[in-house]
Amino acid sequence: MRYYKQLTQEQRYAIKVMNQAGHNQKMIATFIKVHPSTISRELRRNRGDRGYRHKQAHQFALNRRLDKAKVSIDSDAWSLIESLIQEEWSPEQISGWVSENMSYSVSHEHIYQFILSDKKRGGDLYQYLRCKKQRKKRYGSHERRGQLVDRVSIEQRPDIVEKRSRLGDWELDTIVGKNHKQAIVTLTERRSGLALIKRVDRSTANQVSKAIIGLLKPHEKWVHTMTADNGKEFAEHKTMAKKLDADFYFAHPYSPWERGCNENMNGLIRQYFPKGMDFTSISVSDEIFVMNRLNNRPRKRLGFRTPNDVFFGKQKIALTG
Repeated sequence: MRYYKQLTQEQRYAIKVMNQAGHNQKMIATFIKVHPSTISRELRRNRGDRGYRHKQAHQFALNRRLDKAKVSIDSDAWSLIESLIQEEWSPEQISGWVSENMSYSVSHEHIYQFILSDKKRGGDLYQYLRCKKQRKKRYGSHERRGQLVDRVSIEQRPDIVEKRSRLGDWELDTIVGKNHKQAIVTLTERRSGLALIKRVDRSTANQVSKAIIGLLKPHEKWVHTMTADNGKEFAEHKTMAKKLDADFYFAHPYSPWERGCNENMNGLIRQYFPKGMDFTSISVSDEIFVMNRLNNRPRKRLGFRTPNDVFFGKQKIALTG
């Protein structure tokens, strides 16, 4: 039997962004790890009058689920659910598949209760669960260690950033060195592809914050937004936003495509500073050499202009030590 898992709102946001950027459905499916038919169905069923918008699409899906929930679950439905349990589907998988393919809906908690009742009657459905430990109900408490305080989601970022129609929207990341002892802070400007890098002795929030401010301060006229992943090294995001008079946003967890420019640039930087390299040997001259190489290289998407051409104007700017 096939496996189906409902799309999350974060995945729907990725679909919206990549669809607007012109990526095909197969590529979108690969990025968010679903079958291509899921993308086709999603774009067909949850599109509004103004095209596909992730929040509206998510609401459409929730409304359909609520409509199905109004239909009572009869004995035939429970027989199907029982057969899926015996196929070693998890209650969450069953709930998602039923909601999408049948005329009714059942929560995974309800299915767990069904299995528990069967066990009390001497049944063996619980034996088909991959995890047979006794379940404890959760009451909404979440682990908060290491969480970023006052983070603003990328969903609140202005639409103009996605269009790459202006200078000043930056993507941020860090590349770690051998044994995670040192790191390189990497910045990429979305419109021009300009790359800025700086080695730090440790990837602490304080050192990363200072490096980013130092790299962007000379260009603060062209700093409107910054977007990073959810690493603890960006914990001082409010300090960076204040110092640079810019807005700071965080991508969804495990969604590298939301910082595609920076992810691609990191791959190019790794050609000079490969994995397993001891970053203690990197000098300021090395950093400048790599930035000049990358920023003076013509790009197809820029009409074979260089990032320096686009960011600084026609005159090519070469950094010096």
